[in-house]
Amino acid sequence: MKFETPAGTNPIDRLKVVGKPTDRIEGPLKTTGTAPYASDWHDPEAGLAYGYVVGAGIAKGRIVSVDTSRAGAASGVLAVVTAANAGTLDKGEFYVARALAGPDIDHYHQAVAVVVAETFEQARAAAALIRVDAVATPGRFDLAAARETAPVPKPGQFGGPTETQVGDFEGTFATAPFRVDETYTTPDQTHAMMEPHATVAAWTGDRLTLWTSVQLMGWGVRDLARTLGIPKERVRMIAPYIGGGFGGKATTLSDAVLASLGARAAGRPVKVALPRALMANNLTHRPATIQRVRIGATADGRITAIGHESWSGNLAGGRPESAVLPTRLLYAGAHRMTRLRLAQLDLPEGSAMRAPGEAPGMMALEVAMDEMAEKLGLDPVAFRILNDTQVDPESPERAFSQRQLVECLRRGAKRFGWDRRVGEPGQVRDGRWRVGIGMASAIRAAPLTTSAARVRLDAGGVVTVETDMTDIGTGTYTIIAQTAAEMMGLPLDRVVVRLGDSTFPESAGSGGQWGAASSTAGVYAACMRLREAVSKRLGINSGDAVFEDGLVRSGNLSAPLAGAASEGDLVAEDVMEFGGLTKRFAIQTFGAHFVEVGVDVDTAEIRVRRMLAVCAAGRILNPKAARSQIIGGMTMGIGAALMEELAVDKKRGFFANHDLAGYEIPVHADVPHLDAIFLDEVDAAATPLKAKGVGELGICGAAAAVANAIHNATGVRVRDYPITLDKLLDRMPDAA
Repeated sequence: MKFETPAGTNPIDRLKVVGKPTDRIEGPLKTTGTAPYASDWHDPEAGLAYGYVVGAGIAKGRIVSVDTSRAGAASGVLAVVTAANAGTLDKGEFYVARALAGPDIDHYHQAVAVVVAETFEQARAAAALIRVDAVATPGRFDLAAARETAPVPKPGQFGGPTETQVGDFEGTFATAPFRVDETYTTPDQTHAMMEPHATVAAWTGDRLTLWTSVQLMGWGVRDLARTLGIPKERVRMIAPYIGGGFGGKATTLSDAVLASLGARAAGRPVKVALPRALMANNLTHRPATIQRVRIGATADGRITAIGHESWSGNLAGGRPESAVLPTRLLYAGAHRMTRLRLAQLDLPEGSAMRAPGEAPGMMALEVAMDEMAEKLGLDPVAFRILNDTQVDPESPERAFSQRQLVECLRRGAKRFGWDRRVGEPGQVRDGRWRVGIGMASAIRAAPLTTSAARVRLDAGGVVTVETDMTDIGTGTYTIIAQTAAEMMGLPLDRVVVRLGDSTFPESAGSGGQWGAASSTAGVYAACMRLREAVSKRLGINSGDAVFEDGLVRSGNLSAPLAGAASEGDLVAEDVMEFGGLTKRFAIQTFGAHFVEVGVDVDTAEIRVRRMLAVCAAGRILNPKAARSQIIGGMTMGIGAALMEELAVDKKRGFFANHDLAGYEIPVHADVPHLDAIFLDEVDAAATPLKAKGVGELGICGAAAAVANAIHNATGVRVRDYPITLDKLLDRMPDAA
C-alpha cells in the first residue's frame, strides 16, 4: 500500500481501541522477570559458551603483537579470536567504527580480542592473561583545539544538508538593532540504557542465528552480513525484548560481531555481554558540540536574522551531530544561515542518541532565544509566539502539516502559572532557596519510513500480527495490538503480537521517532488486505464492510469474523510505503516545556521542583504509553542540563567516567513531579492513523528550560552544560 494523499475517514477513526490509555500487554512478563532479553537465552542442550572482550589500553596506535598463548592454555578456554585469525572483516553501512582492532587501534577500548570459555569466569580470567604489545601514536582528543580547522562535511544520509543559506544573514545581522551572539557547549554523553549490549550467536552450518539487542532488525542483519562477508539471507536476528536503547543499539555493534566470530571459532553457541565499564568507550555516544547562535531582531521583537553554527567531532567517515536542525524550522526570520563543521577525532564513535540533532541543538537555541527576549524586554513566551511561522522558513512554499506550537505555549503557560513568574532574575526566595521559572519550545521531526507486517486470522477468531519491529520499552507491543484490534473489530485480548524476529516482514524498526507511526501504518496496510480476504471468503462487499464486535456486517448481511477462517487460516501481508507528502508538507512534532527550580543560596545546589510538557504530536495512539515516553525524555533533559558528561582525558584519549559509578544520571531524588499533556490533534498527512512519533520530543528543549529557570532564579547565565554548582558558586548573588 502507498500513502500518497492525506488520510480520509477510515476504520481507525472509530477509536474504540486506539487512543485508549491501555496498559502494556507485555507488562506482566517484564514485572515478573519472564520477558526474555538477549543475555537470558540459555538452552542446557546447546552447550552455551561465554566470550569476554579485551579492549585496547591505548586510544591511538598500532598493535605490534598479541600473545594469546597463556590464555589459550587456560582452564576451560575454547578459542581466542584476534584480528590475526578472525578473517577479513568489513564494516556495516551505519556505524564506521571497526569491531576488532588490528593492526591499527582507532580508539580506546576498541576490542583487541575475545576469549571464549566454558564459563564466564574462565573467559574473564583467561582474558587477563593476554599480552598486547602496541605502540601509541599521537591522537586528536580535543574538540575545542580542532575547532578552527574543522571543515564543513559532505552531506550524508541523515540530518539534511550540512549548510543552508537564505537571504543575507551576515549583512542583516550586522545592522540589526538588537543582537545576540553567544557560544554554547554540550558535552559527550552516553546512553546508559538499563540492559547492556549482549548477543548470543550460534552457527548451524553456514547459517547464523543471533539472540541480540538491536533496535532495527533489518539494519542489523544487513550490517552484520556485510561485516562478516556472508549473504544476509544466512543471518537471523531475534530480539523480542530490548531493555532500552536510546539509539545506542540501532544496528550491529561489537557484541554481535565478536559473539559471531567466537561461536564460529569455538563451534559452539557463544554469549557476549559487554561489561558496563567497557561500553562507554567501546560503543557509540552522543558527541560533544560547540555551538554559536546569532539572532538579530527589531525593537518590536521580530527576528530578522538567525544563524546557527555547530562543531562536533568523530572518527574518520563518521557523521556530524546535526545540532542546527531545529533552527531551520522553529522560528520565522527572512535572513537565515546554518552550518555544520566536523573535526576528525580519535575518540569512540559519535552517533545517534535520543533526538540526535534537536536535543543538543535546542540546548543552545532555546537559551539564545531567552537571552534575546531579555535584551528586548519581552516575555519569553510572547517573544516565541511573535516569531511563529506556519510555513517552513527555509522553503516558504512548504507548509507544516500541523503546527500547534503557539497553542502548546499558551496552554502550558496557563497550566503552569507562568503569569506569576517574576521577570527580573534573582528576586524570588523560598527560605534557603532562590526560585526561578523557565521555559523552552520543543520541535522534533516526525519522519516516516517503509514498514511491513503480516496478519493471520485463525478459526478461533484470533488475529496474530508478525513484524520484525522491536519494543525498546516504548509500548510497541501494545500500540500494534491496538491497531490490529481496531482494524479487525476485535477486543485487545483477541490479538497476539509477535515482534523482533528478522524472519518476520521488515518494519521501520525502533529509532528516529519514526517507529510507532511507521510500524502501525504497516499493520494497517496488512489488516486492510486481511479485511479484503475476509470479506471475499464471507461473500460480503469489502467496500462497505464493517468489522465490529467480532462480526463482519454489510447491509443486512452479518457473519462472525472467525467464520472466514473455518476452513483454514487466512493470512495477509503488506507493506506501507510513503510517497510525496513529506515533500509537500513539513511534518514535525511540537511542544513547550516549563520548569521551576530552586538554587541553594549558599551552596548553589540545584533542585528541579516541577516540570510540565505540552505536546502536539498527531493522534496519540496510547496516552499512557505516550506520557511515559514524554516524561522519560524530560528526565533525560534534567540529566543533560545538570549532570551528564563523559569526561574526556585529553592526554590519553578516553572517557574517564566510563561506568554508572562515575557517569551521573538522574535518580528518583532528582526527578520531581512531571506533568505531560497532549493537545487534541490528528495529522492526516502523516499516516493513515493520523499519528506521529513522540519518543524523542520530550527531551527536545527540556534541558534549555532548566537552564533558563536557573538564570531566572539566580541571574547567572551558564552556557556550558552540564550546569553544575561550581559554574554558579562564585557568581551567585549575596545570600543575605
